[in-house]
Amino acid sequence: MKPFARVGDRHAFDTIVDARSPAEFELDHMPGAINCPVLDNEERRIVGTLYKQSGPFEARRVGGAMVAANLARHLQGAFAERPANWRPLVYCWRGGLRSGSMTTWLRMVGWDAQQLAGGYKSWRRHVLDTFESQVPQLALVMICGATGSAKTRLLQALAALGEQVLDIEGMARHKGSLLGALPDIAQPSQTAFETALADRIDTFDLTRPVFVEGEGARIGQLNLPVPLVARMRASPCMEIQAAWPARLAYLLQDYAYLGDRPDWLATQLGRLTPLLGRKTIAEWQALAHARDLPALFTELALRHYDPSYERSQRKHFHAWDNRVAVPANDLSEAGIARLAAHVAALAAQRETPGR
Repeated sequence: MKPFARVGDRHAFDTIVDARSPAEFELDHMPGAINCPVLDNEERRIVGTLYKQSGPFEARRVGGAMVAANLARHLQGAFAERPANWRPLVYCWRGGLRSGSMTTWLRMVGWDAQQLAGGYKSWRRHVLDTFESQVPQLALVMICGATGSAKTRLLQALAALGEQVLDIEGMARHKGSLLGALPDIAQPSQTAFETALADRIDTFDLTRPVFVEGEGARIGQLNLPVPLVARMRASPCMEIQAAWPARLAYLLQDYAYLGDRPDWLATQLGRLTPLLGRKTIAEWQALAHARDLPALFTELALRHYDPSYERSQRKHFHAWDNRVAVPANDLSEAGIARLAAHVAALAAQRETPGR
């Protein structure tokens, strides 16, 4: 049998091995893949320079020795304890020399190693095809609500009930607002974000609702795929309606870490200066430095977030006027669990959303 496989065959393998450099792997990789480079970052640079300056023969002669050394290291390390019936799927950038050399050696050992046809580029085509073909079929239910309505925790509680959830903020490592960046935690690359989305969408039953938080087209530094934005805009909405005291209590719990980062918080607030003016922002920055989160969150919500909330929702979601209102004045852990059960029941009562 020719040792090539397609993206759709990936679940039949024991391990997915990414033979690319660590830098390529860090940028994005197939879900669950392990990185066993045949050329590290510096070696790849050297071989690329040789190819341009001295031609393919010299590049392959020097690169071949590097590849052999790295393959020996993996055989003595990452692959050393693999059983005789191990079936790895190996890929590189285009499904060429790097994955081909590793696949050849693994098969010589006796493992049923196969090479991914088209390499990582075929995976990227799969990701983009998923957005184009599957996203328009998703029965999305948009979970909306003013700042502090515990929408993310609600999604987590829905998932715990066995409901289908697309946690965009979790995949983006961002809470989706001015203060949504997570200190000392970088967002993934755009391609890695898209990989996470496509991998999750691949698991959905298209006949069942998928709950997702109402987001804009951009979250932090990342863009949502255009087909997903279009589907979100056209989908039915549920609005979590909680009074300010419950919202404030939730915000103080969920953003408690900001009290330990007053300088970072003040810097983030500075980005609002063009909208609200220097005087207001200076007052808010003083609250940040004083670690007075209750006063600061009240000011932010009532003077910045809330006034624009309904206007932005009406602009973003075509079905906003027909939204289902869901009262929620208890945003404790137990309250959110009850809210999740109620939301799931409401969705079940309606005709399948998005159809």
